[in-house]
Amino acid sequence: MSVSAFVESLHQFLEKDQISENETVREQHSVDESYHKGQLTQVVVFPRSTDDTSRILASASKYDIPVVPFGLGTSLEGHVVPVRECVTIDFSEMNAVLDVSPDDLLVTVQPGVTRSQLNRELKKHGLFFSVDPGADATLGGMAATNASGTTSVRYGIMRDQVRDLEVVLASGEVIHTGSKAAKSSAGLHLNGLFVGSEGILGCITELTLKVYGIPEYEMAGRATFPSVENAVQAVVSLLQSGIPIARVELLDEISLKQLNHHQKTSYPEIPTLFMEFHGNEAGLAQDVEFMKEIVDMYNCDAIEFVSSQAERNRLWEARHNLAYSFIHGFPGRKMMVTDVCVPISELAGAVRYAQEKLKEFDLIGGVTGHVGDGNFHVILMIDMEDQDEVSRANTFNESLVTYGLARNGTSTGEHGVGYGKQKYMEQEFGAALGVMQQIKSALDPKGILNPGKLLPSKGEVVHESVIKSK
Repeated sequence: MSVSAFVESLHQFLEKDQISENETVREQHSVDESYHKGQLTQVVVFPRSTDDTSRILASASKYDIPVVPFGLGTSLEGHVVPVRECVTIDFSEMNAVLDVSPDDLLVTVQPGVTRSQLNRELKKHGLFFSVDPGADATLGGMAATNASGTTSVRYGIMRDQVRDLEVVLASGEVIHTGSKAAKSSAGLHLNGLFVGSEGILGCITELTLKVYGIPEYEMAGRATFPSVENAVQAVVSLLQSGIPIARVELLDEISLKQLNHHQKTSYPEIPTLFMEFHGNEAGLAQDVEFMKEIVDMYNCDAIEFVSSQAERNRLWEARHNLAYSFIHGFPGRKMMVTDVCVPISELAGAVRYAQEKLKEFDLIGGVTGHVGDGNFHVILMIDMEDQDEVSRANTFNESLVTYGLARNGTSTGEHGVGYGKQKYMEQEFGAALGVMQQIKSALDPKGILNPGKLLPSKGEVVHESVIKSK
């Protein structure tokens, strides 16, 4: 492996400013928003087209150079953190909205387009893109990790929105995984294979995505309950009733306390549901009355609704800023966010289990979750200088994963695997892991695509994924 020879080959078809060996730039591309640590990337390359990407990967294959695709670095499980000597491919300069097709409710974009950038463009056509993971991530990164977020209960996750991908394989070959047709019975489902593959099978250079008409009327609400169990049971009944819930988020007592402290809000510090409904004004008025009857069955303490955009924005801004409320509230500590998803029938027990374990391990943290789909998170603030606390945080995280898997859940609902949760893959998939490894070997025989992530290679020692103290 010769990085210098590889870089020399890049100068034959890339502009000088598309290749950076600057140490600061390399450092920026060797971390994400997680606590996971790795090595310093050797070079950062900025393709501007599919052809650039194809030639970069063909050269990487020729010189046996591992490559790591990079969007904005908002991932939380070390997806873009190099775990061995490698080169980073940053797709930020491939950020064009290529085509908007209102009649087909489709849009085609390059991977560096961000969620907010896309929605600004779509608004001109009365459309919006539904997946909202909170962070203003790139669409390429969101597809790579199969992102979801607050709106998944109504519109589905990233995998549900992808109609077609243009992907550059390890060899430099360019393929398309689907079409613009609404359905197809032809071939294997390659969209589903590449969405969530975290860059280990190929680099996404173009996405065709489903979009939706902006709802005629939107209403947000906040309901408080005496217990987490009451709140979750109310959500299950609301979903069964057919009420068009677009978002429904749970915040526990500690999360509300931290939110009030940082955001200067005055929400009651008891289990609370933040909700949003999409539809028409007359229909939602009827739904709200029905919803009040349902939540009353589960001892709802209070419920209030807002319909103006400014009020709705304030409500969801508070929810999206929850993580930052913890970060700013505990300076000097490092944030760790767990991510487990269970069947909705198991969610109340899982959240209660997490709260009990927080007390048992004497950790600082709060519970929040997308209760409409069974996905919940615990935001932990860790003193990295305290080895005992670091150890307790690791054990706590593992206990939640074990609890979730034992109840037919998954180790990660939306953050992905990266190398942070790689060690759970065999436990979660059993013999199916071998099938995944065969697919990886077939598409990337040299193992140059995002090595050390998602799937442990056969016989490979899984990269250490727990937090390490300084």
